[in-house]
Amino acid sequence: MSTLTLYHNPRCSKSREALALLASRGVKFSERRYLDDPLTRAQLEGLARRLGDDADQMLRRDESEWQAEGIDDPTQAQIIDAIVEHPRLMQRPIADDGEYAVIGRPPQAVLQLI
Repeated sequence: MSTLTLYHNPRCSKSREALALLASRGVKFSERRYLDDPLTRAQLEGLARRLGDDADQMLRRDESEWQAEGIDDPTQAQIIDAIVEHPRLMQRPIADDGEYAVIGRPPQAVLQLI
């Protein structure tokens, strides 16, 4: 089994809950604070594939940066472009085992990958 990566924002309560849940279960994982270390376009495209080819799951539509885009029905490319430009648009937390990824909402969803 590959190492699990948790894309994490420590200011987000759901993200902190997912991190604590994995730690309490003794799961080995790496933490990537994507606001400090943003994902590249290629990494985001791969993550979208592991989420079932659904970049829309990764998008935080309520953020002002997305609202400013004014796009009602975005393509996967438009979503990835927006997240590359504004990393805080990325949903959190996301658990990724290199083969599959899940959005940790609710935080218990990350347990699907262990």
